[in-house]
Amino acid sequence: MGMIIMAVDYGDARTGIAICDHFEMLASPVCVIHETNAKKLIDQISAIAAEKIVELIVVGHPKNMDSSEGNRARKSADFARTLEEKTGIKAVLWDERLSTVSANHALNATNTRGKKRKAIIDAVAATIILQDFLSFRRMSNAKQL
Repeated sequence: MGMIIMAVDYGDARTGIAICDHFEMLASPVCVIHETNAKKLIDQISAIAAEKIVELIVVGHPKNMDSSEGNRARKSADFARTLEEKTGIKAVLWDERLSTVSANHALNATNTRGKKRKAIIDAVAATIILQDFLSFRRMSNAKQL
């Protein structure tokens, strides 16, 4: 049996949340949180983590395409650290470079446009981050992560 894992696609204005079942088979979007205040955002994510009995948090780490870390990646790392301190749940960073691209492709395939697209893109990106992480854990038996 696996664990319940939450993925966070952290953004300045919108943050996507996804979660998997305790079998670590299926990542599903939960919501998009519209919050610019980092403390309030952490509080909201913490509440979801407690409600869903989350055991591990994966935070998207937006590295540059050359693998270097820019300002956004540093902000995500700081955010993950703060989230871990607040929740007491281990938070790991996961390379998310192509998650938004993949989310856009998925929404194109379903012909999701306009306001509806903007409302869910971040939750879809979080779902892709989590699915990638789960695939890595299965392939490498990386249960220590």
